[in-house]
Amino acid sequence: MRVAITRPVSPAIADCELTCLERVPIDLALAEQQHGAYEDALVTMGCRVERLPALADYPDSVFVEDCAIALDEVAVITRPGAASRRGETATVAEALAAHRTLLHVEVPHTLDGGDVLQLGRMLYVGLSSRSSAEGIAHLDALIAPFGYRAEGVEMRGCLHLKSAATRVGEDLLLVNPEWVDPGRFPDFSTIEVDPEEPHAANALLIDGTVILAAEHPRTLGRLEATGVRAIALPMSELAKAEGAVTCCSLILAD
Repeated sequence: MRVAITRPVSPAIADCELTCLERVPIDLALAEQQHGAYEDALVTMGCRVERLPALADYPDSVFVEDCAIALDEVAVITRPGAASRRGETATVAEALAAHRTLLHVEVPHTLDGGDVLQLGRMLYVGLSSRSSAEGIAHLDALIAPFGYRAEGVEMRGCLHLKSAATRVGEDLLLVNPEWVDPGRFPDFSTIEVDPEEPHAANALLIDGTVILAAEHPRTLGRLEATGVRAIALPMSELAKAEGAVTCCSLILAD
């Protein structure tokens, strides 16, 4: 059984932090509907959804992935790069403590879970505005006793590394080569997003099935043409808050 930790959409999501996108109106009711369909899909894929309490005062709090890194042996509670988000981590830590021993990214380091692409025992971490080189080195020291490594990856044009590259198969990545160099992942084959869909590289792989935003049909076609089994879900409103399918949950084996 896999556990999927999620959190409801904040009614204040319109006040979310934005780094790479212009602010546009967000339909709260539609965002809640899309998030509910996402949670339903997780259940269909065999996950037990554990919903955290809503945090009305934290606009970005639906994006729980940024608050932690869930490994098989331990979970790392992050220190988000946006100061406005640091109050979100306490309830995430409380939920994860039921499943994992906890480690913590400490002051003054910053690190967002959305920057962490785990490929086996290697954690590639985006050198972004949210995750510092010092934070990555600190993470490397935290996880080294458990047989993991953390390594920084240069990126550009997007908020988090997993906006630019995610895993869609055992040895297969979905990548936007304009935002990250696919050569940074030498042991993996890659599928490039359709050039007209630059935000399509964020996909969530669970037990051989991928969730991809329905707003990226050309890239979806590229995945399916290579035999990747995929589910397309509307994510338009959460995307306006620089959110995507990976950041709305923390997935871990129970």
